[in-house]
Amino acid sequence: MSAVAQPEVIVRPVRDVDSEALGRVHAQCWHETYDHLISEAALKNVSPRRMAELWTHWAAQGPDFRMSAALVDGEIVGFVGSGPARDKDAPAFRELYFIYLLEEWHGTGIGQRLFDAAIEKDEPVYLWVADDNPRAHRFYTRNGMTLDGATHTEPFLGETLTEVRFVR
Repeated sequence: MSAVAQPEVIVRPVRDVDSEALGRVHAQCWHETYDHLISEAALKNVSPRRMAELWTHWAAQGPDFRMSAALVDGEIVGFVGSGPARDKDAPAFRELYFIYLLEEWHGTGIGQRLFDAAIEKDEPVYLWVADDNPRAHRFYTRNGMTLDGATHTEPFLGETLTEVRFVR
């Protein structure tokens, strides 16, 4: 009986050279996450190149920002980012801006490792997430977060997306 080799998983800070790979993963994650919420026409505008340009900006942020990538056997499969709150009525100093993981890696523990890289153990934090994203809601609830009743509608790819706020 031979043992199946487990893939090597590393979570490390984002580097400038990651922009292209992050753009590719980001675009794919948006398609996997939002295809039931946003029209196909709007999602067609999400190109890996455009997302890579965004990542060039994110990777250059200061020390209050925590941007990490998850790699499996050397290939980026997900990423996370947190930093100072952007909302005037923020319920915490730190905001989780995003956490995305390619669908094939859901349920492997990599998402938790990403979350832990961006948010300290008992650190107060908040985030906005699509109202119609039950998998994400379960993930954040497992991490001690609760809905605080706040909602807003965000412009998203020329359409709108209703988001709800989780806090811890």
